[in-house]
Formats: sequence, structure tokens, C-alpha cells
Amino acid sequence: MVHHQFAALGDATRLAIVERLARGPTPAGDLVAPSAMSLPAVLKHLRVLEEAGLVTTVKRGRVRECRLRPDALVAVAEWTARQQALWSARLDALGTLLEEQ
Repeated sequence: MVHHQFAALGDATRLAIVERLARGPTPAGDLVAPSAMSLPAVLKHLRVLEEAGLVTTVKRGRVRECRLRPDALVAVAEWTARQQALWSARLDALGTLLEEQ
């Protein structure tokens, strides 16, 4: 699942949407305002974020409310922490090897 999340967050527009939704639920129409995109274009980006498990949307009447899933970035954070630990250990070992020579 984390590769879908990274792929979704790899787009600057989708990353901006996630950053906006981190501040709280927002109607999809309000996500159009800061960009020069149309509502259908924003909805396509939201669909990608939904498929990646980062965002949920609920249609209430004519308004589609978007919100960041509470657990949305847990998998990304865990994967990043594992990679950081792995590479820190490798770089420490390289440093030790270079000091010995």
C-alpha cells in the first residue's frame, strides 16, 4: 500500500491537497480556489488520493466534503523510519570502515 501512497504524494497538486486537508475537512470546491484547475481536475486528484487510502470524501447534498484519513500517513511514516534506521546503520558501518583504513 505504501507504494500507492508515495505515488499519490509524488504529485505536487495532490501533496498540496493533503497538506490542506491536514488542517481539517474541506469541501472539494474550496480545493479549487488556490489553484487554476477545474473542479473535475481536482476530483480526479482526489480519486487518486482516495485509492491510495489517504483521503475520504462524502457527498452531502451538492457538497463533497474531503478529509484526510486519521491513519493516512502512518504507513508512510513507518516505512520512512525503517529506511532511516537501515541507512543510518549502513552509513555508520561505512564510517567505521573508513576510519579503520
